Amino acid sequence: MPRPWHPTPLLHLTAALHAGAAVALVVRPDTWPQALGTLAANHAALTAAGLWPRSRLLGPNWTRLPAHAAARGQIALTIDDGPDPEVTPRVLDILDRHGVHATFFVIGREVRRHPALAREIVRRGHAVENHSEAHHKRFSLLGPGGLAREIGAAQATLAEVCGETPRFFRAPAGLRNPFLEPVLARLDLRLAAWTRRAFDTRNGDAPAVAARLTRRLAGGDILLLHDGNAARTARGVPVIVEALPRVLAACAAAGLAPVTLRAALSPTPESDQP
Repeated sequence: MPRPWHPTPLLHLTAALHAGAAVALVVRPDTWPQALGTLAANHAALTAAGLWPRSRLLGPNWTRLPAHAAARGQIALTIDDGPDPEVTPRVLDILDRHGVHATFFVIGREVRRHPALAREIVRRGHAVENHSEAHHKRFSLLGPGGLAREIGAAQATLAEVCGETPRFFRAPAGLRNPFLEPVLARLDLRLAAWTRRAFDTRNGDAPAVAARLTRRLAGGDILLLHDGNAARTARGVPVIVEALPRVLAACAAAGLAPVTLRAALSPTPESDQP
């Protein structure tokens, strides 16, 4: 079911500025330089908000788990850009050995290429969520129709292949525009960013990646790693394979419990089910 869409203060301001500029140009055509400058500044602010992955200026955005999950000492491991036939099975085995669950933000077309692997993620108790159908670099430049097609296609792909409909969405690279939140509201999806990211698509230093993720680790944190497009260590190993055990050891030492984003939705303690 769709959920209500509530424009943010920045979007209300944008609408007011555009209406005011239109009226000003009718009443005082000679004020066009000021009107144009005001609108240019407003569009610059909108662009900056879309380029800031953790921003809430364009709509709701999970950068931490809800307060009730943080109070329970829960954190979320989120793993992007898969499934990858080489890396994802190794990640699943690591998670199994530590007895924890993660949230996999998967790409629709990769799920169609590797449907059995996508189903294996779910079979092992993890959650699969929407990371768009094609992970286009130009995703944040799409209009409402393009966003709806890209996100809706991934919803259909994951529902068909994995047997469950995603409840969260993560934009490619975290970049977006003001048209995204209305689309997510129609699909009843929540936007999820992160508390900190590992930059593990370009940093092959596993200790440094793990240290970045676990510095000041606390309940409620959302950590971002990648099984797709993973950087390689000096030995040619996907960096997540060497960094993830370090991250999980730090979680255990801090008494923190990794759960899926779906499990964190519940205000009462429950077993971690996707």
